Amino acid sequence: MSFFIPAAYADTAAAVGPASTGFEWVFLVGFLVIFYLMIWRPQAKRAKEHKNLLGGLQKGDEVVTNGGIAGKVTKVADDFVVVEVSDNVELKFQKQAIAATLPKGTLKAI
Repeated sequence: MSFFIPAAYADTAAAVGPASTGFEWVFLVGFLVIFYLMIWRPQAKRAKEHKNLLGGLQKGDEVVTNGGIAGKVTKVADDFVVVEVSDNVELKFQKQAIAATLPKGTLKAI
């Protein structure tokens, strides 16, 4: 049957894409290193410091919450902390809401 349809032969071979130089891998590895150094490592460091802060909370510590409320810790439970913000005014917070501890005597100076 090939005598009815003439065979078509390509003039040249199919074009091949540019050869890989390895630059793509260098770019990818560089991107991952920058991602690790600028995002992953600092975030992990902050999370570790916050975990240590919450683990070391004890009665009498002066703290600041994420909402900006400053007070003295009067009771520490597993998940909650009772903070005295004024005379006879105590508020109960989750431990995760504690942002930082203050040096002793800071509340009296305010």
